[in-house]
Amino acid sequence: MSRLVAFAAVQGGYNIVSKVEGKLKRALAEKDASTEVGFPNTGYYLPVIYSLLGIKVETLEDMLKPMEIARKLLPPHIEGYHHTPYLGRLLDAGMAAIFAFEIEEALRYLYEPDFYLHSEEIDEEAGKIWLGAADDIVFRKRGVEFVDGSAPGFAAIVGAAPDPEIAKMIVEEYQRRSLYIFLAANQNGTTCAEQLLEAGVQIGWNTRIVPYGPDISSAVFALGFANRVAMAFGGVEPGDYKKILKYNKDRVFAFVNALGDVNAEWAAAAAGCINWGFPTLADTDIPEVLPTGVCTYEHVVANVPYDKMVDRSVEVRGLKTTVAEIDIPMSYGPAYEGERVRGADLYAQCGGGKTQATELVKMANMNEIEDGKVEIIGPDVTELKEGDVFPLGIFVQVAGREMQEDFEPILERQIHHLINYIQGIMHIGQRDIAWIRISKSAMEKGFSLKHIGIALHAKFHQDFGAIFDKVQITLYTKPEDVEKLTEKARAEYKRRDERVEKMTDEDVEIYYSCTLCQSFAPSHVCTVSPERTGLCGAYNWMDCKASYEINPTGPNQPIEKGECLDPVLGQWKGVNEFVAKASRGAIDHYNFYSLVVDPMTTCGCCECIAAMLPACNGVMTVNREYLGETPCGMKFTTLAGVMGGGASSPGFVGHSKFNITQRKFIKGDGGLARMVWMPKMLKEEIKERLIRRGEELGIPNFYDMIADETVGTTEEEILPFLQEKGHPALSMDPIIR
Repeated sequence: MSRLVAFAAVQGGYNIVSKVEGKLKRALAEKDASTEVGFPNTGYYLPVIYSLLGIKVETLEDMLKPMEIARKLLPPHIEGYHHTPYLGRLLDAGMAAIFAFEIEEALRYLYEPDFYLHSEEIDEEAGKIWLGAADDIVFRKRGVEFVDGSAPGFAAIVGAAPDPEIAKMIVEEYQRRSLYIFLAANQNGTTCAEQLLEAGVQIGWNTRIVPYGPDISSAVFALGFANRVAMAFGGVEPGDYKKILKYNKDRVFAFVNALGDVNAEWAAAAAGCINWGFPTLADTDIPEVLPTGVCTYEHVVANVPYDKMVDRSVEVRGLKTTVAEIDIPMSYGPAYEGERVRGADLYAQCGGGKTQATELVKMANMNEIEDGKVEIIGPDVTELKEGDVFPLGIFVQVAGREMQEDFEPILERQIHHLINYIQGIMHIGQRDIAWIRISKSAMEKGFSLKHIGIALHAKFHQDFGAIFDKVQITLYTKPEDVEKLTEKARAEYKRRDERVEKMTDEDVEIYYSCTLCQSFAPSHVCTVSPERTGLCGAYNWMDCKASYEINPTGPNQPIEKGECLDPVLGQWKGVNEFVAKASRGAIDHYNFYSLVVDPMTTCGCCECIAAMLPACNGVMTVNREYLGETPCGMKFTTLAGVMGGGASSPGFVGHSKFNITQRKFIKGDGGLARMVWMPKMLKEEIKERLIRRGEELGIPNFYDMIADETVGTTEEEILPFLQEKGHPALSMDPIIR
């Protein structure tokens, strides 16, 4: 190992720790020691310090202990020219720098609360492009992608490229490989984030290009994100630093690209990243650390050409990525799914209330369709002028010996993602409420509506080729043709929905498991029945049945429910046996229809969490999107952190939004009539179903009886409202048995 790189890293560690000690000393002199500190809307305190040291930093005074540890970690300076093992000193200096960086960023939040934008997207017009620490809503949504495989890893880019076009080239190649790109630091006042904006590249969580901050200290947010993944999804306990670091090396495939001159502070940051098993690749002639040891392969690699940066980084990290090769002129991949087509870049659009846009997948006979045929009936978008709107009908016909009607909605739901993967195309909604916006940049590259069909054909074959042999796509753009397709589609939607709605748990002997989330909640086993949809909201019983038939070895396995042990609470012998086996003995039973008595396990992907409110003799529920306080005393993020790791938590349970109005919802606790509070946004979202279900229960004004945050966010505040409305929960048997 080079003595020079160790010297620089250790010197940088001393510089950083001393600087932050000074900032903390000034803060303690200016403010009360009990002043609250932290990263907004997170349940992980300062996540690097909390995960590695087990210290909850909640006040200025709490910062003293980790700063003391950082100071003690600093090794002796590198002196002399004789050979000594420098790696240990380099790692310690790097970790000291990372602890100090996290405290420095927490102090920035304290003194400059508006420096970072609390959003998934930037506000370029207002000059707010730095997103800082991901809040728990963003983290839960994005973090899961690092364990389910949809995000193979992340590239942390510090500094800036020589020019915007080189920055764009590097970042878009990472996007094509589905990686996240975390941006931090500046090179002589220039940042990679600003270069990308200049080159016309959209940045933000939605495009997987995350501008954390303009200083090297903001790189700590990337490490904090990685450690939160280990705690939330890997089940690693705070303070177990060995498991945290090993989890990151083995499971979170990340690396650093240092673009520009590497100073002592950058060297210390790079040394800190080595503790995680994250190597650094630089474009400059810096001392290298080539022997393997902590990282999978080399630790620090220098002089990497820009056109080789992506391939070399992936190789050094030992990362396997794939690039979807779709024969269209635009780039294609998951990184473009969150791309926005805003007014200034809008060329043409369909749907979204402006025209009709409808999507339908139907099974066909083998001799009725031609595989790969993509036909446009009506004008193509190339015949439109800028600013035009047009109707669109997407009709996908699929044929094959293994194809079944039950698979149609499964395939239909993929249309949203697969169109969104096209660079420069934005897709919102599904079924007959789709909305597609086409950008000027896509048109400049030669976009045609035919490319939608080409992408759907290729990806359907790639992802679902085992169940069919042929895919034919017809795109209608004449109003009369779109109207005919819409009429046909609505009849199909109605038939599908009624088929599921009319089913009951008693109608079937087979339920289905969903263990997709076990990679981050090992003891969680979701069991899906006709009247208990998956708690993530993505899977109902029919979906799981189709999924099993498509992939018999996948996460949706059939469960023979067996003897009914409790028809009120919802417990079956066969389900218990499956759960005990699938959870490896962690859970031996649970109830489908209760949150009070041994409820179903919950993972971090649930759409909502219900909680008992004893003083109101009822229950509340809160959806993930609601950020405020709730009557149970915990926000959604706190609830998810407490019981979202695969536990069965009496008094709480995760569930989907749709499940709220299913007939068996918490039947064992009194049913929907127990619902006394939910956020207004959720109440409005399911309004029609709530009203209909209330009428079924003989409570026609039930919707108006449910309190929300406009009434109050404590039990004491909402109880008078419930009494005034005569809420049925108040006259029911006590909820606590």
